[in-house]
Amino acid sequence: MPKAKNAVTGVPTRRRVLIAGAGLGLTVTACTRDAGPPEDARGPGFHGLRQAGVTTPRQATALLLAYDLDPALRGAAGARALKAVLGTWTHALAETLGSDGSRAARLTATLGIGPALPARLGLRAPAALRDLPAFTGDRLDPDRCGGDLLVQLCADTTDVTEAIAATLTRLAGEALYPRWRQDGFLPPSSDGTTTPRDLLGFEDGTANPTPEECERWVWSGNATCLVVRRVHLRLEDFARLPVHRQEEIIGRSRSTGGPPDAGRDGRSPAGGPEGSAPPRSHVRAVSPRLDSGARMLRRGYSYADGPTDQGLLFLAFMRDPALFARVQRRMAAQDELSGFAEARGSAVAYILPGARPGRPLGAELLD
Repeated sequence: MPKAKNAVTGVPTRRRVLIAGAGLGLTVTACTRDAGPPEDARGPGFHGLRQAGVTTPRQATALLLAYDLDPALRGAAGARALKAVLGTWTHALAETLGSDGSRAARLTATLGIGPALPARLGLRAPAALRDLPAFTGDRLDPDRCGGDLLVQLCADTTDVTEAIAATLTRLAGEALYPRWRQDGFLPPSSDGTTTPRDLLGFEDGTANPTPEECERWVWSGNATCLVVRRVHLRLEDFARLPVHRQEEIIGRSRSTGGPPDAGRDGRSPAGGPEGSAPPRSHVRAVSPRLDSGARMLRRGYSYADGPTDQGLLFLAFMRDPALFARVQRRMAAQDELSGFAEARGSAVAYILPGARPGRPLGAELLD
């Protein structure tokens, strides 16, 4: 089987993590899941109406894997081959995620299908599943984009995600070929708080939807859609700016995570930052108020693929990726942060409903 393109290994050094010391504010912590089996402090397990790894609290590391179905497999034959792989994966994941080691590492595995797959198999595509349009400012590498199957693996240690990634690739046999992979991490807190900061140095974790809002804007029944963007950041250029200028661009205080002119009690973007932030700030451009209150659930990570390529592994869940397209167009037109960010990888996937005993992943699509 061919090896995955652009494989990334190793753990970022502290120097890489702290190279810039300024802020982005795109990735935030997840709201609490309220469907499927209960999640204890040692990880959520596997079976449930909905897949874990969406509204599950973020773990320390992430690994994204994209696979393509063998081009020779189409129509009913392709559907049978994919069903066999997903059945095998479901069994392996149920065993692995039920083990003590995986639960201690809070391992989750979240699977979705890409926009081109249903048509190749002669299946009706979910209504919201479509490729993203082209955006101004993108410089996409085709080898880091797309995929027929997307797998998000998250855990508190990289050895756990790497082990299950190797297992899934082996079990795919000749039906699936690795297309790309990307790892991510949460930078350690440098100020003793539990809220992580992104590679630009601003706090993560201040503006995700509530559980009730997730039901309205993220979940569609027991499924959702995932948008992935690999965003290269000009860290050193941003770090050279005075702190007050960084705060103007982001629309948040670097020290508190709230409005630049507010204390820690005024941190919620829904309650104020987009109103008090400069017109061309990032917070103003991504405000849900500009989308009639529609929200996406951001669950992103940082990445470091060497000293000259570091940035944001943007992961966001929503009912319809059209929401992301609207926000991205506004960012390209009016967000000053766009001058320091460049998307080099992109993918979208329909996250399948969860697996249950006797009902493997993909059953709703393939049966």
